[in-house]
This record gives sequence, C-alpha cells and structure tokens, in this order.
Amino acid sequence: MEAKAMSDSHVERAKVLAEALPYIQKYYGKTVVVKYGGNAMISDELRHAVISDIILLHLVGVHVVVVHGGGPEISDMLKKIGKESHFVDGLRYTDRETMDVVQQVLCGKVNKNLTAMINHMGGHAVGLCGLDAGLFMARQLDEKYGLVGEVTHVNPAIVNDSLNDGYIPVISTVAQGEDAETAYNINADTAAAKLAVALKAEKLILLTDVRGLLRDPHDENTLLPVVELSQVPGLVKDGVITGGMIPKVDCCVEAVRSGVKSTIILDGRIPHSILIELLSDEGVGTMLL
Repeated sequence: MEAKAMSDSHVERAKVLAEALPYIQKYYGKTVVVKYGGNAMISDELRHAVISDIILLHLVGVHVVVVHGGGPEISDMLKKIGKESHFVDGLRYTDRETMDVVQQVLCGKVNKNLTAMINHMGGHAVGLCGLDAGLFMARQLDEKYGLVGEVTHVNPAIVNDSLNDGYIPVISTVAQGEDAETAYNINADTAAAKLAVALKAEKLILLTDVRGLLRDPHDENTLLPVVELSQVPGLVKDGVITGGMIPKVDCCVEAVRSGVKSTIILDGRIPHSILIELLSDEGVGTMLL
C-alpha cells in the first residue's frame, strides 16, 4: 500500500515537471525582470522561496534580472539616526541626509545581502546599483519630493554583460542625476519597468503584498487573471484600480506599450508564486497584456 502511495506521489511530481517543459522551452534564453519587495523580502520563508525560484529559472536557461526596493529597511535606518520618515503623495520625501541613507541602505546593505543570499543558495549573482556604468540616469521629479528622480535614460549594457557572463544581476534603484551632481531616489516599480523595456524583456513581474487586481478588493476570489490595456481606464473609473495600485498598473501599461510582452502583478506572499506563474498552467496573479 505504501509503495502505491509513494509511486502516486512520484507520478504527480513527474506530471508537474512535465507540465513545466513547454514553459521552460518558451522562456529559455529570454529575459524576465522581477521587481522584488514587500513581504517577500521580510519573511525568511518567503525570501528563501523567491530566491530558490530565481535560481531554478536561471539554471533552466531563463535570464533573470532582480530589481529591488527597500522601503522598510530605509525607514528602520532613519529611525536609528532619529530621523522621521516623511511621505508626500505616497513618495518618500528625500532631503540630502535621507538620500545618503537611501544610497547606503539600498546600494549597500540590502543589495549586498540579497546578492550574498543568492550566492549562498547556489546561484551566481552580482550586485549593481543604478549608479554603476550610468545604468539609471534621472532628473528631479518635483521639488516637493526632494531628491526623488524620474528616469530619463537606461543604459542596460552592464546588465546585458552580466547576463551574458552567466550572472543573475541584482539591482538597487538609485539613479545618477543628469540635471545635478547628485544621486536620486527612484521608485522601484518604475525602475523595473524602464529596465524591462531597455532589456527587451519577455516579462516583467511585480511582486506585491496583494493577490493581484481584484474586482472586489474585499474578496480575494474576484481576482482578474488577465487584463488588457484597453480595459485599464474603465477599471480605474470603476474603482477597481485605486490608491497604490494605480502607479503599479501605470508601470505595467507603459512597459507593455513599450515592447515588453506581458507584465504580472503577483502575490509575493504565496510561496513559489514565481514558479507557479511562469512554469505551470495555473497562474496566480494578474497579467496585463
């Protein structure tokens, strides 16, 4: 009886692997940009799941690029130095002192910890920030936000070189000023979308702390698995896309309009959501195309 149960579980496992084959073939040699943040960065279990997904994709021939934020870590460090976090229209107000902390935390601690963790788990990662080789160039978005920038240009050569050399690039979202001698704080979703376009990526995945786009925000069973760009204005009007989801969706729309095949708003709270989304028939987020 036990042998039968064991063979059934082996058959199930083999089916799962067989189901993944056409997807592996589809994404082999293609570039996928993963914007990594939120709960998936804070919980140890989820962090391990995300990183093992990224390593697995890399090993089956997918070019994975990781773009990360680090809002909670920046807030923690500001708190340690006795500085209060201040937000304007949902963006962190970034004065000179805050910018120093942003650069130290994002380009230093968070970036290098993430890179080290991928390497420790058997991956082959290299940590980069937007200042390296002028990867992200930006100008000031608006004086009311301080040193928050909008990306004006992406120079993806260093990322392509890293991919061609077999590395998983891990990128923090600090940009070099084009209009002033300063670094700028950049929204990580926006940076990931701009980089996906510059890399001619097949897919952009935004890991978030929500199920995706829900027809009813209070009912997780009302997930919209696929949204076409033409539907977006109506969904905003109906209040389906609201608040912090509006800029996320705007990033996705811009990426798809600019040549990325599809973008996914994906629930980073589900272990292995990246693999389920990319390598199975299931799909667990909202795809915009």
